[in-house]
Amino acid sequence: MKKVVKILAIVAVAILIGLQFFRPEKNNEGYESVAAFEAETKPSAKLVQVLKDNCYDCHSNETDYPWYAQVAPLSLWLDEHIQHGKSHFNVSEWNSYSLKKKAHKIEEVIEMVEKDEMPLPSYEIMHGDLSSKDKQLLLTWANMVSLKYNQGQIPAQ
Repeated sequence: MKKVVKILAIVAVAILIGLQFFRPEKNNEGYESVAAFEAETKPSAKLVQVLKDNCYDCHSNETDYPWYAQVAPLSLWLDEHIQHGKSHFNVSEWNSYSLKKKAHKIEEVIEMVEKDEMPLPSYEIMHGDLSSKDKQLLLTWANMVSLKYNQGQIPAQ
């Protein structure tokens, strides 16, 4: 029995070492990638920081990687989160969205934050949760932006 456990431990260590050679491509085009989104939706300076701290890592082409992103399998897990988040909403591609899609995406932000589905619990474990004050700031802004889109007050870029 001890021999089987030892073999399994050696295999597990070998797999972990092997995984270190497979690195996902970094998601870093730079902060400019969110400029169009911010210019159009006009978040306050405080909200920009909230978005940067809680949203942009997975919902833009700008990720601030923590130290553990260098270690597989966590690097692969983080990459999957980033790719999944960007597939649902990527503020770096804001200008490619139609006005209808922009309005819908803002409505989804409101829904996900109100239902406590964003940020993801796995994100909160590693980074901390969105404070109730920051959540309210985000929701107030998103509701205002949603209203402007639905009333046609935000022109197409």
